Amino acid sequence: MRLPDDRTIAYAEIGSGPDLVAIHGTLMCLEDQWLGPVPALAQHFRVVAVDRPGHGFSLRPRGSGADIWDQARQIRDAMQRLGLKRPVILGHSFGGAIALAYGMLYPDEIAGIVSLAPICFPEVRLEQILFGPRALPFGGDFVTRALSASSDPALLPLLWHAMFLPQAMPQRFRTDFPFALASRAAQITAEGEDAGWLWPALTRSVMRYPSLRVPTRILCGGADIVVNPYLHGATAARMIPGATFELLPGLGHMFPHIDAAAVVRAARSIGGGGLSRGRDHSGAR
Repeated sequence: MRLPDDRTIAYAEIGSGPDLVAIHGTLMCLEDQWLGPVPALAQHFRVVAVDRPGHGFSLRPRGSGADIWDQARQIRDAMQRLGLKRPVILGHSFGGAIALAYGMLYPDEIAGIVSLAPICFPEVRLEQILFGPRALPFGGDFVTRALSASSDPALLPLLWHAMFLPQAMPQRFRTDFPFALASRAAQITAEGEDAGWLWPALTRSVMRYPSLRVPTRILCGGADIVVNPYLHGATAARMIPGATFELLPGLGHMFPHIDAAAVVRAARSIGGGGLSRGRDHSGAR
């Protein structure tokens, strides 16, 4: 889907029922959600999974659209063009931060938020160190080209596997996720831009959490080594009026692939989601 200013949002759609938008996290594209909780969610919802701006097949100009607030606006514009009505906004990790920003920007347009392992507060992040230099206006592209040809082929698989710890990466993810798409130079540069804008964007979020007035469910894995569930999920839930926090013992950052039922329960507690079993395999990539 083409948006103003040379931007696009790629998406895929499945299921029927109340609308739900699924937003992926760092080093991912929409197939992360598609291979994880989407099939279970599609039993109850019309699910639209998106490639975040600058990720997968969604395009954004170099140096723009990196912060969570701008990405929330772009996704919202795309969802309005698709005619979604009061969707549940579901996001994982970095996408969880976008889901919360979406709710703060457009509370009257959504049914509620499901935020999975979200990063909610500014802190020093590994992705800022690994990918931040690639977003520099001078020299960043050279760094990206050099590392893409040297260290990335070894580094990125380690990061993908580490995200799933203490669980192993599921075989379906290992065989069906488009690793080449998610590791291309343009997306890694976008990851660096995302990381660079994270502190000011999350500072704005922290100041606005007490004003978030839509139903909000925050779920975290108790063994998450990527985003601390207590520092981020539990603390944010205490700041957001009426938010609920669920800790899933023993599960890691990628728990939506391991316990999709917990994700579905959280979404249905907001959006209902009927008993439809319809399938509508459509969309645009």
